[in-house]
Amino acid sequence: GATIMKPRFDVAIVGLGAMGAAAAWQVAARGRRVVGFDRFRPPHAMGSSTGRSRIIREAYWEAPFYVPLVRRAYELWRELEQRSVRPLLRPTGGLVIGPETGALVRGALASAGAHDVSHEVLSAAEVRARYALKPEDGLVGVVEPRAGVLMPEDCISAMLGEAQRHGVSLRLDEPVLGWSAAGGRVTIRTINDEYHADRLILSAGAWMMGDLPGVRLPLTVARQVMFWLEPRRGTAPLTPDRCPVWLWETRDGPMYYGFPDLGSGVKLARHHGGESTTPDRVNRQVGQDEARELLAFAGGALPDLGRIISDARVCLYTNTPDEHFIIDRHPEALGVVLASPCSGHGFKFAPVVGEILADLVTDRAPRHDLSMFRLNRFPKEAG
Repeated sequence: GATIMKPRFDVAIVGLGAMGAAAAWQVAARGRRVVGFDRFRPPHAMGSSTGRSRIIREAYWEAPFYVPLVRRAYELWRELEQRSVRPLLRPTGGLVIGPETGALVRGALASAGAHDVSHEVLSAAEVRARYALKPEDGLVGVVEPRAGVLMPEDCISAMLGEAQRHGVSLRLDEPVLGWSAAGGRVTIRTINDEYHADRLILSAGAWMMGDLPGVRLPLTVARQVMFWLEPRRGTAPLTPDRCPVWLWETRDGPMYYGFPDLGSGVKLARHHGGESTTPDRVNRQVGQDEARELLAFAGGALPDLGRIISDARVCLYTNTPDEHFIIDRHPEALGVVLASPCSGHGFKFAPVVGEILADLVTDRAPRHDLSMFRLNRFPKEAG
């Protein structure tokens, strides 16, 4: 009988969270034939790209080399928003609070200085006078006007919508079982079928810690819990002018972050410090006692908040040892690119990472410095 020729794609993408959805949009916009796979139906709450809100900020405390990347991301989010039916990026201003010598304040000022980011430094008393956040004396605040909130579910829907407009074939609820590269082409096996492509982008977030990448990546997955709290009765609403997006480094180490009330209460969470887990075994239920530490912190930091938790959700951080991303060509398989483990601070960069991935799979030199994202910075593991 006749053999049925399988369609062959230019690029296959495994994982359609923030980075995969962005890559699907950006690669397809360059006229390539793309197939994208996800084990669930994005935007979904099973991975990292969930929780109704994400911070975008420019005075990037983690390292100054992220500032040009985030500036490009702002441009691309705005471009996407113009084509989208919903607002995606809401400017609120941003505030980081911490000891003057702490990583957060020092890092934000280093990035602001290196890249001339508009900002203002406030004493604790000035922060208390201007905002609902109440740092104790001796802490300082750095205000940045361009920071804001991204709506992650709407952002992913918009990126996948653009991808489909450019002809991407989306294979949802279709887990990838494995892939192999030989003779300049890649074969992808899923629970349903086999697909062929010239290039493969692996952007599966927490699922990159297992066998999927075909190389041992030094990743750990942490279970992070986000909480929504209702303001106390009789207090003024926690709108962005009183409560911008904020990050707060405490004197004893833990870092917290939070958002204004955008309609479903004030979201706040601890940044890092979640228990180690795997994406398939993570406990997705939030226990009664899990908010104790956060409520103790919030009691002093944001006294206008009540103690009533209106919602709680689990999200995953996929962490590298140095908390910088992985964006690199596969060390063994030609035509395969690894992307994503973002250590809990990647979402805001999605469209620029998509653009970089599109450059890598169409053999263009990316215009950003990727040296901090290369795999060779990690020592080869024994074994």
